[in-house]
Amino acid sequence: MIIIKTPEEIAIMKECGKLLAGILNKVANAAKPGISTLELDSLAEKLIRDAGGEPAFLNYAVEGDEDNPYPATLCTSVNNEVVHGIPSKNKILKEGDIIGLDIGMFYKGLCTDTAVTVGVGEISEDKQKLLDVTAKALRKGIAKVKSGAKVGDIGSAIQTYVESEGFSVVKQLVGHGVGKEIHEDPRIPNYGKPKTGIELQEGMTIAIEPMVNVGEELVQTDDDQWTISTVDRSLSAHFEHTVVVTKNGCTIITEE
Repeated sequence: MIIIKTPEEIAIMKECGKLLAGILNKVANAAKPGISTLELDSLAEKLIRDAGGEPAFLNYAVEGDEDNPYPATLCTSVNNEVVHGIPSKNKILKEGDIIGLDIGMFYKGLCTDTAVTVGVGEISEDKQKLLDVTAKALRKGIAKVKSGAKVGDIGSAIQTYVESEGFSVVKQLVGHGVGKEIHEDPRIPNYGKPKTGIELQEGMTIAIEPMVNVGEELVQTDDDQWTISTVDRSLSAHFEHTVVVTKNGCTIITEE
């Protein structure tokens, strides 16, 4: 069921999103050579709680698999890990790595969701291109959002641009509605055809999140049952914003 948010709920989500954007920026700035992903997770949890929020991912369980809840605040996905990488004291970031940082927060009963992929120290031109293309793909998807547009308009814009740059979009994972819950309807694929799919309505709040691979699009779930990696071990990047659909466009609410 698609949930249209009230103006009062949207105001809270905007407050939440601004706080969360600042938190993510601080965590991203801490992603330096020699730090563990668990240290980044501890920082993220502290910042969320200090802001008056609750981590949206901590102890999140997929329906039907309640025995394996997500054990952390932050998803830390390094190099060929696409999303949902579990922080660990044994995973130490190295110069030249790239790391996807995905974070969600409940605040005053509502939540937002955002992600960024950053380089650790100096990274190669090829890695920087992957990050730049994925970030731009997110912007191209967001530019298609307005009341009356279709979900396929977003996916088509992302897919067309990514593939024109020689990369592939992950099709097994999608964006989603967000607000009352971390995952709501509708699904927001990063591929598709224009003028197809669910129609966007004013007051919808959605998380758009292109996941882009250097190599093939196929991904697989690792032994921990959370971390999702590229099958061919190629590098992957992930960017995400929560937006609210407006009459003539949208407002990004996970920006400072």
